[in-house]
This record gives sequence, C-alpha cells and structure tokens, in this order.
Amino acid sequence: MSFETWFAFAAASSILLVIPGPTVLLVVSYALGQGWRTALPMAAGVALGDFTAMTLSMLGIGALLAASATVFTALKWIGAAYLIWLGIKLFRAGGALDAAPRTDAASAAKMLGHAWLVTALNPKSITFFVAFLPQFLDRHADFWTQMIVFEATFLVLAFTNAFGYALVASRARAIVRNPRAVRIFNRTGGTLLIGAGVATAAMRSGN
Repeated sequence: MSFETWFAFAAASSILLVIPGPTVLLVVSYALGQGWRTALPMAAGVALGDFTAMTLSMLGIGALLAASATVFTALKWIGAAYLIWLGIKLFRAGGALDAAPRTDAASAAKMLGHAWLVTALNPKSITFFVAFLPQFLDRHADFWTQMIVFEATFLVLAFTNAFGYALVASRARAIVRNPRAVRIFNRTGGTLLIGAGVATAAMRSGN
C-alpha cells in the first residue's frame, strides 16, 4: 500500500466521519444533556461499533474480491457514485442538527453500549463500508494487511471524531445549535465529499 493511498483513505474517512449521522447525533444528545463526562464512553462505544461494522464489511468485500474481479470493479464505481450522492445530500441538509439533550441518568457502561449498538447495528454502516472501502483496496496486495491498516486508521479517526463532538457539544453548545454554523459545515463537507467521489471515479477511468 502506498502512502498516497493511505493518505487519501484517511482524508476521505475524516470527511465522512464528521457528517452528522445517527451516531454523531447520539453523541451530541448525551453531551448536551450530561456534559463532558460522556465523551470517553461514547467515543469508545463508537469505535467498537465501527470496528464491528467494518470487520463484517471487510469479510464480505474479501469474498467479492476473491470471487470476481468484474464485480469488485463494479463495486468501486458504485462506491464513487455513493460518495457523490452523500455529498449532495449533505450540501442540501441545511442548518438543522436534530439532537435533543438526553437528561436520563446513564452509567458509562450504558452509554458505551448504546453508542456501540447504534453504530454497529445500523444497516447503513455496513452498506457504507462495503461501498467505501473498495475505493482504496489493491486487488494485487495482501488483503489482510490492508484490512488491518485501514481498520486501525478508521478507528483512531472515529474515536477522535466522537470525542471531539462530545467536547464541543458540552463546552460550546451555541455552536452546535447555530443554524448558520451547521449550514456552513454541511456545505463545506458536502462539497468535499462530491470532490472525493469525482476523484475516485476519475481514478477508476484511468485504470
């Protein structure tokens, strides 16, 4: 695996992780209601959930890779289109961040488990990884080495992202609830995602 491939994966993953999906909204809800103490258990739960979903996805991708080069290539094209669709959806999301404060008393273990369940058992998580990961896999390199590197990278980024969201939501609540700030954030992220999808499509055309 080249450094350029790894860097492209890390950059695209960072953009994708900051998109306010169900996991981010859950983290923000707990942080708004219960403060910074939620950051560590929620971030750990998110990382464990992503590990579960990503591992299941990788196993399925490995089977596709071994079975058919044509199917694997088609999956890469679908993944590029998926990134563009996500970018357009995020760009048009507006300025609302639908995260109501959770005031119910919850232990660290309960928060960790809740974050794991929401992240790992969301069918969209596995679908996302199946569409996203093949963009960066080399069919001619060792699959398991790539799997370990990509998983480790993504999990560090997922933990950091969830931890950061929890701290920002607990310390700077006005930013999280500011429609203008959220709108700018969404449009910037959406533009970057569309660019990532176009770039990966161009890479497919050049192969």
